[in-house]
Amino acid sequence: MSLKKYSSLILFIAILTLTSLACGVFGGLGDGIPSNAVVVNVTASKSLQPWLDTAVTQFNDAEIETADGNPVYVILNPAEAGQAITDMAGGTDTTLWIPDQQVWVNILADQGNPDFQGDCQSVAQSPLVIGMWQDAAAALGWPGLPLGWLDIGSLAADPAAWNYYSGGELGDNFRMGHTHPGLSATGANTLLAVVQAAQSKTNAVSAEDIQQPIVQASVGAFEGGVTWFSQDSADLGATMTERGINYLTAGVMYESDVVNYGGGNLVAIYPLEGTFMADFPACVNQSASGEEVEAALLFRDYLLGKEGQQAALENGLRPVNPDVPLGSPLDEAHGVDPSQPEIIFAPPSVKTVYAVQDLWQEARKDVNLVMALDTSGSMSGSKMSNMREAAVQFVEQMGDDDTISIIAFSTEPTLLVEHAQVGPNRNKIIRAIEQLEADGDTTLFDAIGDAGMVLSATSLPSTANALVVLTDGQDTRSYRYDETTAVNEAIANNATVFTIAYGYDADDAVLSSLAVRANGKFFQGDEASIDAIYDEMSAAFGGNVGVGR
Repeated sequence: MSLKKYSSLILFIAILTLTSLACGVFGGLGDGIPSNAVVVNVTASKSLQPWLDTAVTQFNDAEIETADGNPVYVILNPAEAGQAITDMAGGTDTTLWIPDQQVWVNILADQGNPDFQGDCQSVAQSPLVIGMWQDAAAALGWPGLPLGWLDIGSLAADPAAWNYYSGGELGDNFRMGHTHPGLSATGANTLLAVVQAAQSKTNAVSAEDIQQPIVQASVGAFEGGVTWFSQDSADLGATMTERGINYLTAGVMYESDVVNYGGGNLVAIYPLEGTFMADFPACVNQSASGEEVEAALLFRDYLLGKEGQQAALENGLRPVNPDVPLGSPLDEAHGVDPSQPEIIFAPPSVKTVYAVQDLWQEARKDVNLVMALDTSGSMSGSKMSNMREAAVQFVEQMGDDDTISIIAFSTEPTLLVEHAQVGPNRNKIIRAIEQLEADGDTTLFDAIGDAGMVLSATSLPSTANALVVLTDGQDTRSYRYDETTAVNEAIANNATVFTIAYGYDADDAVLSSLAVRANGKFFQGDEASIDAIYDEMSAAFGGNVGVGR
């Protein structure tokens, strides 16, 4: 920030001098980090964040020092296993990585970074469960009647069966969600659990098992009923609680997510065939300096001590330190049963994770997507260029069998790409996006209505309808649709709708209402965040993101 007045410059120099003296006395690298601190960068599963936020604060407040007398300071970076591997494959400043299972450490090594394989130790546990609304679980006979992976998949694929159990009072469909298998361990393990159930195995399945026709049919049937893919199970649990049973009936997550985000209204279903147990190995980066390794071990020891393990329990995780017994909130009041699961599947191998991720791209529903993109005059300059780049990246991540239509709207909506299969037309679709220019008014409602009409004309039972609406302004010109008729047209085809208010002049009320009514998501975006928004949408649509392909 430049100072324009001489008197302000004198004041600034005085303040700077005092600040420098203070730093000389107290030390500091900014953000409360001591100047001589040994910084431990911790990357960890997002389901651990409620625990680690507490543990990191307690540890840093304790002012623990290395043998050389330097304070240890921990910085937490929550990231799902697949995303962490993408970020760390070429090298990283992460000192301690806590993924869900050892197999993800081995996948990172397979992708070029073996630095975390040498020293790993489990710091907590949590079983993979099906988090379900208590009313829905009770309608299926819970807690007296055991439920399994294949049962849930059948219900999600058969509205008539769900209506029989629910009496038509809990939604027309059993809506199910899980995380993206390329980004999140819970997503990959969801599919592997279906494979284990289809093979009636508790020992680890092989990549060859995944090629069996009965396995592929079972996974295909299960995925046919999935309506939502999240980037991480913590977000899945939080959004379920926020949106209610009409958003999702059930989601696959960790037991700790049920505790942390369920509010006592979600219950953990422990599938009768068995499930996976996350053991969260804390793995030290062997390429870090000696003092950094020492500091990482000090923090890991803290996590394993009584105080750290008690904090883990209080945040819904199962302690691995026998001196900290199970107790609240791992109890019936929070929807969980600490005596479960009875059957735990053997951990998967790198090859089986890759194989099930490949199978998922074949098994998931193809996406029938319409993108309505604002090209009015207010989108000129960097707004338009950033939007084009993000939309191109999004198309690059779509599956070959997905289809896309693109509507550019300014003074009038224009259908630039009509129901094109992505695989053979990817370059053509990208060129159409790259040629977008900004000019004219904003026919937002007409564009939304036209997008709904395109979905009506192209919808198939075997595809999942989706709509993306991006705009930086309010409607200024529509004459064929108003807000009500446009929204009704958009949601008439059971489409999942994502809306992006690109900047702060957009009609947030209309965009957020449309997303919520269509069980989608509203984003408040800007030029800095647009890439991340498109990445999250790509995950929700089952795009080729993360590891394994």
